Amino acid sequence: MSTTFLHELEERFLRYVKIDTTADPTSTTSPSTAIQFDLLNLLVDELKQIGVQDVSLTDYGALLATIPATVPTDVPTIALLAHVDTAPQFSGTNVKPIVHRNYSGADIVLPDNPSQVLSPKELPYLTEKIGDDIVTASGTTLLGADDKAGIAIIMAVAGHLLQNPDLPHGPIRIGFTPDEEIGRGVHANLPGDLKAEFAYTLDGAHRGEIVYETFSADAAKVTVKGVPIHPGWAKDKLVNATHLAAKIVDTLPQATLTPETTSGRQGFLHVVGMSGSAAEMSIDIILRDFERDLLAAQGDLLQKVCTAVQAGEPRAEITCAITPQYRNMRYWLEDDMRPVELAREACRQVGIEPFSVPVRGGTDGSRLTELGVPTPNVFTGMQEIHGPLEWVSLQDMAAATEVCIKLVQLWAVAGRGEPKPYHAPESPADTGTAVDWTDVI
Repeated sequence: MSTTFLHELEERFLRYVKIDTTADPTSTTSPSTAIQFDLLNLLVDELKQIGVQDVSLTDYGALLATIPATVPTDVPTIALLAHVDTAPQFSGTNVKPIVHRNYSGADIVLPDNPSQVLSPKELPYLTEKIGDDIVTASGTTLLGADDKAGIAIIMAVAGHLLQNPDLPHGPIRIGFTPDEEIGRGVHANLPGDLKAEFAYTLDGAHRGEIVYETFSADAAKVTVKGVPIHPGWAKDKLVNATHLAAKIVDTLPQATLTPETTSGRQGFLHVVGMSGSAAEMSIDIILRDFERDLLAAQGDLLQKVCTAVQAGEPRAEITCAITPQYRNMRYWLEDDMRPVELAREACRQVGIEPFSVPVRGGTDGSRLTELGVPTPNVFTGMQEIHGPLEWVSLQDMAAATEVCIKLVQLWAVAGRGEPKPYHAPESPADTGTAVDWTDVI
């Protein structure tokens, strides 16, 4: 694998991760946090400096730009996308990136919190990276490789293409979006503003991973209103909302339906937060499954639990509102697998064996695909995301850069062509089986 891009990727990545861009799910603005503009505005300047055209920052916080075509033929416009925000689950403030050069295969102890250790015994992919340059945070923050690795890769791709106008490619759109981590990365106006026929998110993990199947996702909010009264005079009058909320959570299947008890193609129902008081409680829950009917069955299950608890205490008021978030991108990509097949071929042409597994999460590409812009996900190397053990190999980032450069050239050859429908593999690469929740209670 070429070392051409290593220095640039390291310089860009270390600079980007030091900028706090944590998203805020409680905010109603777009972006959800003003600090995301710190990185967006920097990227505006950098894109202009390297000669990218049509650089603009939308009123909803998406940064869009264009690399003009170098071929006159009828070639689709392809977009490369990454998100600027980091997950609110763990601190992204004062990130101190550390480059562990020529990784030896030993444990990596993070200096600001020595209890945080990257061990190849616990992280099998790390054993494949001996000799690579590994970047971590210092132990008290996340790193931000999700998705600043993707941003650095796209910037390196853009610079290389502009410096090498002899490379054949069609029109390329660049997009840096806010708030992906809180499910709001794809604004309603983004598909139209992007002006691309196909796109790729640079937001994946292992080298060679090309993702075309993600979870489908809903969010639920359960509200429990009790009957408040002074506890000294509460006999036969008080209805404690906290007790009823706890009963709802306790009634949901704990052994078969939580993230920690599922894998592969199994979905889950995950209680992510509870707040309130004895008078009124709110429960936030996310629902995930690869299949739409099983996702709907999870929603039915939650509604049944709420109805059952309500029946046991008619003086309370229990409501359950379920909101769609995104859907498995395969439902649309299976009609035309060219974006996936060309990404796989790009991997092969730079010496990487591609693979695809269903990803137990979602990307901006899930929603974009649903809205008419087919958008598979391409690897960046990011690992152990959303926590203090997050790390990435610079060599994996360089490999992703080479794949993207080859990919846009392959589109110039393929042109628009005919759709290639999906054919199910004989031996799926994922593990685990789907669970039918209709008979759980």
